[in-house]
Amino acid sequence: MSASLPGNRALPASQYDLSTYWGRVCQSAEISDPRTLLVSSSGLEHAKKIVESYKVGEAKEMTPEIWRAKKIVDSTLHPDTGQPVLLPFRMSCFVLSNLVVTAGMLTPGLSTTGILLWQITNQSLNVCINSANANKSSPLPTRTLLQSYLLAVSASCTVALGLNSLVPRLRNLSPATRTILTRLVPFFAVASAGALNVALMRSEEMRVGIDVYPSLRPAEKSKHEESADSEAQLQSLGKSRAAAKIAVAETALSRVLNSTPIMVLPPLILVQLQKTRWMRARPRAVLPVNLGLILTTSVFALPLALGAFPTRQVVGVGRLEREFWGGGRMGEVEFNRGI
Repeated sequence: MSASLPGNRALPASQYDLSTYWGRVCQSAEISDPRTLLVSSSGLEHAKKIVESYKVGEAKEMTPEIWRAKKIVDSTLHPDTGQPVLLPFRMSCFVLSNLVVTAGMLTPGLSTTGILLWQITNQSLNVCINSANANKSSPLPTRTLLQSYLLAVSASCTVALGLNSLVPRLRNLSPATRTILTRLVPFFAVASAGALNVALMRSEEMRVGIDVYPSLRPAEKSKHEESADSEAQLQSLGKSRAAAKIAVAETALSRVLNSTPIMVLPPLILVQLQKTRWMRARPRAVLPVNLGLILTTSVFALPLALGAFPTRQVVGVGRLEREFWGGGRMGEVEFNRGI
């Protein structure tokens, strides 16, 4: 990301208003834009020079060219190492990396072996993405990473196999309803594993708390971003376990929301399409149609889900421990929710 490049002047976080839902949606669309994957090594170096020109003060204000360069840099470089993230594990490659895996999990009529293999593949991809984008200044212990992976695999496989065996026994439901529930089994498996993964990997945060800061007004935020030593000026009010629980709960919920459009809409649409005469006459069209539905949903619906919660969360001090009740500004504090 741009924070890893030389220069004391921080770039604005976004050209959109991240305090609004639509602003976060637009920002999410920028982060997950797969077109940045087409940028060559020379294009990346050119973008880095443009961003550096602003950070060292050569460029006095943000321009469309600098915003484009920032988008390329932020979607390619790791914020701690300054090195490019391995291409399949970048956020801008999320749609393409997950396309085949999601299509595999949503394939109608999977055998038990197929269910297990696709769930394991999905969780393996998740752990690679999490590891590639993790905080390198405070790396997650290998033991915790492995434990999280094994529990996530266990949860997703257990839910998938359990629901697959349970749904056919629900005789009081119509065949059409049972078909829909069967198609939604992968969603429940992925959602439960994702929430469990977040709770486990961030359990230490809930135990010791996370830093909370005074809530800044828009003008103060702009001044803070222009500061040459912004991190030093933003003083923590202390660590709050209540804030950590809010952050982890919202992150877990956001994981569920992120998987909802991709794993709910395509199977429901496909069920209806398979009832048409055209699809019944062309059974081989199921796979390409399924891939098309997943790709379309991912591109357009993913930013809507990613923008559900702000990364920088503002809450009233009444929701935190008593020691913070006299802090903050206008009775509010903020903290980094994480992703």
